[in-house]
Amino acid sequence: MEALSTFVAFFNNGGHFMYPIALVLAFAVAISIERFIFLNKSLRDNRRFWAKVWPMLSAGKLGEAESLIGNSTLAVAHILNCGLEQARIDSRRSDVEIATEDGLMALLPAIERRTHYLATFSNAATLLGLLGTVLGLIGAFGALGNADPVEKANLLSAGISEAMSCTAFGLMVAIPSLFAHAYLQSQAGELVDTLESACSRFVTAISRSKSLQH
Repeated sequence: MEALSTFVAFFNNGGHFMYPIALVLAFAVAISIERFIFLNKSLRDNRRFWAKVWPMLSAGKLGEAESLIGNSTLAVAHILNCGLEQARIDSRRSDVEIATEDGLMALLPAIERRTHYLATFSNAATLLGLLGTVLGLIGAFGALGNADPVEKANLLSAGISEAMSCTAFGLMVAIPSLFAHAYLQSQAGELVDTLESACSRFVTAISRSKSLQH
């Protein structure tokens, strides 16, 4: 409770620009949580699915693999299904590889969605904090002109304290947002690498299976 009351006092001392910074914080937290859940679940589920389907592909059991792939809505299943559809038409390695790459490209927007906003929110929080500080200092020094000499020191210290609180809060929002952006970017990259690896191994397995049939 003491920490909460301290933060409330700090927030109230920062002036009006604390509110837009708090709004940026709310958006950043919401996106970070949503992307964290989505990317981690996607990584886990796609790896588990690939661990099931790969033994079938490597053993040449394409019928069983197709049945498993067709019943899944996961990203890796979508990519493999694109490759299988092409393999039914033309099983040349280059064509199957292009089909799987096209399937992966279609999924990239969903994988990278909204993550880039965190970098924007980080910059926005910093700039809003600086703007609040500058305007706070302008107001503080402007008030000194009409103030009693005895009160000038108190007014100046209060104005500077308010202005600095705004910058501090902006940085408190910006720094975690930047770290969240870096982490989520790395998770998205890891998911893409996993899907690309699955594409490459799938194409090799399909090519080997088709060559054995001939």
